[in-house]
Amino acid sequence: MKSLVKIAVVAACLGLGSVSALADHSGGFGPHGGGFISRGSVVRSVPHGGYEINHSSGRYLYHGGNWYAPRGPRWIVVAPPFGVFVPILPGYYSTLWFGGVPYYYANDVYYAWRPERNAYEVVPPPEGATESAATAPLDVYIYPRNGQTEAQQSEDRYQCHRWAAEQTHFDPTLSGGGAAAGSPTGRSDYFRAMSACLEGRGYTVK
Repeated sequence: MKSLVKIAVVAACLGLGSVSALADHSGGFGPHGGGFISRGSVVRSVPHGGYEINHSSGRYLYHGGNWYAPRGPRWIVVAPPFGVFVPILPGYYSTLWFGGVPYYYANDVYYAWRPERNAYEVVPPPEGATESAATAPLDVYIYPRNGQTEAQQSEDRYQCHRWAAEQTHFDPTLSGGGAAAGSPTGRSDYFRAMSACLEGRGYTVK
């Protein structure tokens, strides 16, 4: 809960005042499970622990890579508008490189890191992106065994990423993986280290 409040405060200070963290009363991924939900699906209620985002195109709730928009008393799963900012990525995504720039791909949505906003922006598919991105292997899928919030999942994933990159000299967020790009074992070593770190913090990793 403290992490959610902290992110909400930071977002407000950085001009992301339209993003607010919703209290997590259910733990984990919420009542709708940890997977992506098909666009157009209508649900009676949205998961707790997400982020309410007000955009010029309307009101949205972002949770676990799913985007919801109100439809009467219910909610419909939709594609997010371009240009909207979120403080964290889903717990599972792929890092894809186009033109030397990293993009983060999850649930048919591309995100780009904007350091000036300290947030991720929903962006159009980059030039050169194809439908093959939809079948790109996810870097790491994590499931919180101890009911960690999305904010805590994001923090743990970041800390484990830094540790794994330092240990293996391979960083998937750098073009070609960084210093160990030429090593055939660099990527596998990184993911083994990343998985061990996350498992030690109470996650199931696939």
